[in-house]
Amino acid sequence: MASLGGIFMKSILFGAAVAALFAVPATAQTVHAAPIAAPVSSNAMLRVGTEVPLRLLEELTTKGKKLRVGQRFRLETTEAVMVQGVQVIPAGSPAVGEITDVRNKGMWGKSGHLGARLLYVTVNGRQIRLSGAFDDKGVAGGVGAVAVSAIVFLPAGFFMTGTSARVPVGAMVKGFIDEDVQLSIQASAPAPLTVQAPAPVVVTPAAAGIGK
Repeated sequence: MASLGGIFMKSILFGAAVAALFAVPATAQTVHAAPIAAPVSSNAMLRVGTEVPLRLLEELTTKGKKLRVGQRFRLETTEAVMVQGVQVIPAGSPAVGEITDVRNKGMWGKSGHLGARLLYVTVNGRQIRLSGAFDDKGVAGGVGAVAVSAIVFLPAGFFMTGTSARVPVGAMVKGFIDEDVQLSIQASAPAPLTVQAPAPVVVTPAAAGIGK
């Protein structure tokens, strides 16, 4: 016959096992830890020489002899400019260029010519300097055609003209950033770190030695 002390000990172990079984679930628990500390912002730089793809928003032509040196024209960016994975110049940002050279078409098959340079792109009200230039020359009337006309009848060759220079709407122009621009890029907060807790050890009555 078991002693009273042995029965008492078995009763205590049985009660502890039952309490542990109901107090701790058998499945794993998900613990949400506090986010890892990160800086509020990080400094970055839009560097000189960064490429800026542009599109012309108006036609440039020497036809009509209205184009003038110093005349400005409009463009827009065709793609976003990125720094450290962050968009700093959105697609569609307005830009401005300036005519630097104009030569209208003339007699003896002389073609028109125009030259232009980029000035700046505007982002959030700030003008950022651009570099880059382009030109377009009309097709000449042809040396051979002028020579033949001159031999047959001089005035015919004298009044032959080339074509006007023309850069159409939508023409692609490549520009470049012409100054270093300090940026303040907002750092994104990291997602909370999720830790998978290990499953607790479940104590059963058999493990506690109940029933022996």
